[in-house]
Amino acid sequence: MNDKNILANPAPLGLMGFGMTTVLLNVHNAGFFAIGSMILAMGIFYGGLAQIIAGIMEYRKGNTFGVTAFTSYGLFWLSFVFLLILPSMFPIFAKPDDIALGSYLFMWGLFTGLMFISTLKKPKALQFIFLSLTILFWLLALSHFVGSATEIGQLIGRIAGFEGIICGLSAIYLAMAEVINETYGRSVVPIGGPTIK
Repeated sequence: MNDKNILANPAPLGLMGFGMTTVLLNVHNAGFFAIGSMILAMGIFYGGLAQIIAGIMEYRKGNTFGVTAFTSYGLFWLSFVFLLILPSMFPIFAKPDDIALGSYLFMWGLFTGLMFISTLKKPKALQFIFLSLTILFWLLALSHFVGSATEIGQLIGRIAGFEGIICGLSAIYLAMAEVINETYGRSVVPIGGPTIK
């Protein structure tokens, strides 16, 4: 018997780590509360470490897409948190300016857009996550490129926040759909394609 068939599906763990952390950060981006230790802790542990664990589990299952996505976004969250806290911990490191942050976010949008191409052979729910995440990264990059402290930059940032909430909720939806469908042994919650394995 191939033990690959008896391994648990790590995708819901990775999707929940991504989805919940993304929703919380973008509630901040939408202007509802200031960034603080709650978001940073979620970024380190659930957005960061949980996705890296899911990525390692996807490696064991032979899923190149899952390894690349979950490990990369887990490391995105860890790097993002360190971008925010490193300058206060070690004053030798300058806080990144708007152009630097815009470039960082643009590159993550480019990566996500390229990953979106592979989702075209996967469930529609996953396609939506990657398309909306590409838009989110590029909206946030634009907000920084025009100046995050300017009126237009703040408006774009707030729009990105609401769009990011939708993106994060879509990841939570797919994660729970995968768990529910596996639990019931049939498609109870539609995802627009086969279960992610």
